[in-house]
Amino acid sequence: MRFHNNLKGLTMADFGNDGGLWTARLLGASAGAAVSLIYLLPKSRREAACRFFTGLACGLVFGGPTGLWIAVRLGIAGYLGPVEMLLTGSAAASLSAWWGLGVLARMAERLRG
Repeated sequence: MRFHNNLKGLTMADFGNDGGLWTARLLGASAGAAVSLIYLLPKSRREAACRFFTGLACGLVFGGPTGLWIAVRLGIAGYLGPVEMLLTGSAAASLSAWWGLGVLARMAERLRG
């Protein structure tokens, strides 16, 4: 399947250093980390902190590409602005990273004995 950018000239470069866009990234990443905490509770404060900051970093870094990918896959890219796309993408990237790291931490703990 070919990737088609239906955003009428909007590129990843348009997700620049605007304060509102950084706020959307931060809110999305924090929301993703908070929601994933409900699904997979950490066993210690250290695990919670590690997973939270990993989720936050992934949401901030990968929020733009993830939001763009989700919007195009769902066919709603033409209806969303950059803020909605970053908010959604950051939450999804953060949620995925947090949950994945939690699963890996539990598997490593079981392997140790």
